[in-house]
Amino acid sequence: MQAAGRPRRAALLHAVTVLVIIAYPLAVWLGLRNGGMGVLAPILMVTFILRLLTFRGKLSQLTALGRTLAAAGLLFAAASWLLHESQMLLYYPVVVNTLLLLLFGYSLLSPPPVVERLARLSQPDLPPKAVSYTRRVTQVWCVFFFLNGAIAFYTCLKGDVALWTLYNGGISYLLIGLLMGVEWIVRKRVQRA
Repeated sequence: MQAAGRPRRAALLHAVTVLVIIAYPLAVWLGLRNGGMGVLAPILMVTFILRLLTFRGKLSQLTALGRTLAAAGLLFAAASWLLHESQMLLYYPVVVNTLLLLLFGYSLLSPPPVVERLARLSQPDLPPKAVSYTRRVTQVWCVFFFLNGAIAFYTCLKGDVALWTLYNGGISYLLIGLLMGVEWIVRKRVQRA
């Protein structure tokens, strides 16, 4: 009976850490407004440690990326706590976009591109037209990560936590959803053609 509960607890722990990391900008904003670094940084550190321990990706590169991002988050939270400097926490979205840009960009130079690898998980025998399409989508994501990271960096430099939270915890996610939605529509049209 206890063994059956372990996978559920692990899945719940994994889900909670994913939610906290997705809500990172809001958590930082609320933490800085209400509890300060003494409360916020240890909570973030524990979250990133749990993320390191529970991360599982479908591709080895994504697993390595997920663990690297968790380690970076842990490093930022620990340094912020030790140095009593909250500004460092704001740079996590910049690191996320930079690492995603590097991963997607590198995959263009060392095929197959990330999007093709993900597509092959559900459709192992991609036709040449689909392979070309996945390369183009990977390029689009590279442009997105560059621009999104640049705007995230600008919000860090601006030093306005409300602006930083609005962009990194709201607008950025809306843009990701919009890009995914547009790509899905285009993909369906390409598949029909």
